[in-house]
Amino acid sequence: MRFILCMFLLISLNSFGQWKDFVISVKGDTINRVDMKGLKQGPWAVHVDDLRGERGYEEEGYFENDLKEGTWRRYSLQGIKIAEESYRWGKLSGRSKYFTYNGGLLREESWRAIDPANKYDTVPIFDLRDPTKLIDRVVVKNEGVSMRHGEWNYYDPSEGVIVKTEKFQMNKIVTGDGEVMDEDLMPIGVSSGKKAASDTSGKKALAKPQAILDYEKKNSGKKKIKARDGSTGH
Repeated sequence: MRFILCMFLLISLNSFGQWKDFVISVKGDTINRVDMKGLKQGPWAVHVDDLRGERGYEEEGYFENDLKEGTWRRYSLQGIKIAEESYRWGKLSGRSKYFTYNGGLLREESWRAIDPANKYDTVPIFDLRDPTKLIDRVVVKNEGVSMRHGEWNYYDPSEGVIVKTEKFQMNKIVTGDGEVMDEDLMPIGVSSGKKAASDTSGKKALAKPQAILDYEKKNSGKKKIKARDGSTGH
């Protein structure tokens, strides 16, 4: 019996000896492990207190070589789930969900991470109306960040219904007619989702009011009349 106990203690000491730091959970599991290289490994639980008006939270998930991997869940300090995120290579990748502090679904996001070991990656592009249909493959440069890719849904948390949907392809927004464009280039105040017309200089062409068109037609060929512009001086 003493021999078995000594062997158990020896195995335990050897297993703990490979970690620079660790925590024993209330269930007796070894969590929050840091290896001898200073890298976080395995299951982790994080506790953050309320600070300067910001709500605290608890978070749990898995680390692989100091990078978040797989599903991470975040809870309020009252135990309500407020986020469920999917990670790969330490970056958001896949579907993530966010909830209100009352538990209502607030938002669903879709992300795409690229292997940090690769400078470039080939990303399959699927039809947004038919996710099983492959329509293209795009080579993208690895910028070291996650990219919005797929469908984002925004919910009314009290009713549980979708109130807004956005679609992205590799961080570029997809308009209502299926056109892919940079979000910064989206025309302001245009509800059709189509690009504004542009001239050869790249500037947006503005349509002239009908009154001006009628005036130009009526006075075409006539000598131009100098108009006062309100300026002063010689």
